[in-house]
Amino acid sequence: MTLALFDLPRPEQRRWLAERLARPAPASALNLSDGFRLPGRDGAPTPAAVLVPLINRDEELTVLFTERSRDLPDHPGQISFPGGRIEREDTDEGVAALREAHEEIGLPRERVTLLGRLAEYETVTGYRVTPVVGWVEPPFEVRADPIEVADVFEVPLAFLLEPSNQQRHFRMVGDRRRDYYAIPYGERYIWGATAAMLLILDRTRRAA
Repeated sequence: MTLALFDLPRPEQRRWLAERLARPAPASALNLSDGFRLPGRDGAPTPAAVLVPLINRDEELTVLFTERSRDLPDHPGQISFPGGRIEREDTDEGVAALREAHEEIGLPRERVTLLGRLAEYETVTGYRVTPVVGWVEPPFEVRADPIEVADVFEVPLAFLLEPSNQQRHFRMVGDRRRDYYAIPYGERYIWGATAAMLLILDRTRRAA
């Protein structure tokens, strides 16, 4: 596997990613959502933000995920990034993503350097999500909110960006075909919006 990002020394990796994220999103990273909405979720999308946390582990860069509680009304039990709707007091998407990450998993804001934003993604539940990429320096303690988060885990970034691990599937909803992305990792099944955002990150990284 040859990925230019991982050929660089660790401090250079952070600068390289920030430089890539500062560019306009490539066409391949746009419009990955299919526009499908669940019944009752029509209308203008609700602005939201998630944090894509890149953890600077000694061995390699990893990405932190949460498994959503099965009691939540939206996307129960699915794997996601920390995040949620943008509140009135949030001055921008980065502030919202950091706030949500602190509320959901106790991630200290001072351990995170925001590198940039990815192209927006619209979910079936009617949210227009801005993924905000953050570089996280250990150590930090995870304190998951038991109401929202069932589990917290990490996956190597190199695994997620390897094309052979990125899958495309479909399911029929009535007479409509819905295509979606998936990146299985062991017993974890990363799919839907979260997998699509990782594809957006990968395509942004690969853009010339």
